[in-house]
Order: sequence, then structure tokens, then C-alpha cells
Amino acid sequence: MVNIIVVFSSQKDGINIRNLLMRHGHNVVTVCTNGAAVSQAVDQMEGSDGIVVSGYKYQDMTYSDLLADLPDTWQMIVMASPGNLSHIFEYNVIKIPMPVKVYDLFTTLQAIETTIMRRRKKRREKPKERSSAERALLEHAKSLLMETKNMSEIEAHRYIQKCSMDNGTNMVETAQMVIEIYSQA
Repeated sequence: MVNIIVVFSSQKDGINIRNLLMRHGHNVVTVCTNGAAVSQAVDQMEGSDGIVVSGYKYQDMTYSDLLADLPDTWQMIVMASPGNLSHIFEYNVIKIPMPVKVYDLFTTLQAIETTIMRRRKKRREKPKERSSAERALLEHAKSLLMETKNMSEIEAHRYIQKCSMDNGTNMVETAQMVIEIYSQA
């Protein structure tokens, strides 16, 4: 689920939006009346992503000040009068005119949530980069296998790969085991 923070200068407006979103199954983390509280909430969810549903101006700053403080992984929806929306020029802010049409809000939220979920999936699927020490460890394990078992480099790599899958360990841990076993032999 995608985290949503609601921020409006009026606590009543924020609570009404939160209730509306929660009734339709959205995960509203908190309701704030100032930008500092939003920044603090985002910092507490370190490394997370989400959506800020906000008004144009809060007690301590405007949407643009808050936008500058948000990490790139967070999206912003600004709900304001058409006059205030005409002053928003940032490309990464989604504008919804007030009075809000519930359908517009939900279709916009759904589109953003889909994008965020897609990004999360891409990040998870992206293979981790090995450090130089880990690469050196794998190369050492492969060279030991090549010397003691007369394997080619490709065969040694596949051997380590297969053992790591069979044992449920990552390749670096398996390489360490290979080094321990074949260094003693």
C-alpha cells in the first residue's frame, strides 16, 4: 500500500479528506496542518515513498516550500481554487481544482499509486551491485574450483550459482564456503 499524508491549513478540511480517502481503502498515515509536520512524518518513514495530498498554503509555508523538502520518491497533489492553481508551474505537482470532484481525486490517486507500485517493483527486481571485495571473493572461489575440480570459469560460476540456490544462500556466502572447503584440501 502507498503511504498518503494529508496536509491542509484547516484541521477540519484535512480530517474530511482523510476520512474520504480511508473510506475508499487508501492508507492515510497522518493529517497535518503545517509543512514542518509533513517533513517530520516523511523523515520518520525514511526510504519510503508516498503521496502528499495538500492545499495551496499551510500555517508555516506554501506547497512549493514543502515540495522542495520532499524526497524524489514522494508525489504531491495540490487541491486549491482555480486561481491558486494557475500559479503552480512545477511539472511534478498534480493539480485538482476545488471544489473537488471525488472521481477526479480517486482516479488521480489510483494513477499515482500504480506508478509508485511499478517503481517499487523495478527497484526490487534490480540486481544488487556487488562490491569489489565481493567480486574478488567470487573470483577467488571460482579459481579454486577451476584448479581443484578442473572446471572452466563458466562451470565454476554455475556450480557456485547452483549451490547457492540449493542451500538458499547468496552467491557470496556460497563462495566463502567454497573457499573454506577447498583451501583446506
